[in-house]
Amino acid sequence: MNGFFPAGRSLRCGLALWVLLGLKLAAQPADAPLTNIVTVDPAVATNTTPPKVIPSGSDTGSSSRPTRAESRDFILASARYEANTHDWTEAEMNYQWLLASDVPEALQQTALFELAQVVRAENDLPRAEAIYTQYLQRWPGDARTPEVFLRQGQVFREMDLPELALTKFYGVMTTALSLKDSQLDYYKNLVLQAQVEIAETYYRAGKFKDAVDYFSRLLAQENPALDRAQVEFRLIRSLEALQRHDEASSQALDFLAHFPDSPEAPEVRYHLAQAYQGQHRNTEALQQVKLFLKAEHDQSTNDPAVWAYWQQRMGNEIGNELYQEGDYVKALEVYQALAQLDPTPAWQLPARYQVALTYEKLLQPRLAMEAYRNVLTNSAAGLGTNLTPNLKAITDMAAWRLNFLEWSGRAEAFNRQTAAADTTTNNNLASHQP
Repeated sequence: MNGFFPAGRSLRCGLALWVLLGLKLAAQPADAPLTNIVTVDPAVATNTTPPKVIPSGSDTGSSSRPTRAESRDFILASARYEANTHDWTEAEMNYQWLLASDVPEALQQTALFELAQVVRAENDLPRAEAIYTQYLQRWPGDARTPEVFLRQGQVFREMDLPELALTKFYGVMTTALSLKDSQLDYYKNLVLQAQVEIAETYYRAGKFKDAVDYFSRLLAQENPALDRAQVEFRLIRSLEALQRHDEASSQALDFLAHFPDSPEAPEVRYHLAQAYQGQHRNTEALQQVKLFLKAEHDQSTNDPAVWAYWQQRMGNEIGNELYQEGDYVKALEVYQALAQLDPTPAWQLPARYQVALTYEKLLQPRLAMEAYRNVLTNSAAGLGTNLTPNLKAITDMAAWRLNFLEWSGRAEAFNRQTAAADTTTNNNLASHQP
């Protein structure tokens, strides 16, 4: 039996394998399919069913030594099980045993390809790349070549080598077209995936013009296998990065119409408001902000923390832009809506402070003083002396602004009284003139 098991395995593992191989599992069909992870990375695979084999023997129920084929199948099934349960070390040992043993070439191909995926899942990217290269050298022109190129491209991109990644992704398309195989749909999906990866590589490299071109081409296809929501989401981000606001707003509206419950919907609405703002369509931008800030979202389908993040970011950035542009009325609406999002002092203090500043810009000193007092009251009630440096700075500025406005109010009242007294005195003097 020693020749059937990987060298270096512990005595415990060896005994366990011996016992499993010797079991008589009459209920297990002889052609039971093994877990196929050829197109699924071990890091995300979900099949964790322990492997089983059928030992050869008579029909009398007596146990006997398994055949070499059964042993090989068990080792492969074990490697896949260990990969899917993230037991990388044991998975590697099993794959390496298959590669070092006298097994059919097709099984060696499978073992080497899946070993590369295990090594990649361990984040040993240079070694994974070397294994993929070894595969191509040993079996040039193999039917699995397009998928190997796809995996190589993904690894090169993770290694921050976008040009090499693009070369591999383009190689997927050329090799898939040249291979003649009955699995036409399989190769079509590989080509589609390569096209997606090309667009994604340009996007991650910050080459947004190229990314827009490729994402747009993908959306022009009618392939049901395409994840249209993700492609359109990336397209919207790329358009906004290029400040092509008109196209971005159009795509964002289309996205929200077709994928309203997508996890990316909050960010898309943020980009829609930014696109409107970039076109100086402040009224439409404000409308989007108000709708978004007042929305009650179904927390069972989306992460409420993500939803809250984009509400706060969208409101804060659009409010600040309106304020900087001098559109204080619209900025005030945004800040007041922001103050309703979160009752915690850490959120309330900056929001209320912005409300107060905006009232000052609108020449409403009484309302501004009320808002500054609100900041100080929230600070004392909610945090006391446990203020972060940032919140302490806000409360200090609020106190200073409040004192300044109160002083300005007293000075203005004194000036009015003085002016009135001077007017009365002048009138009295004028009436006594001969």
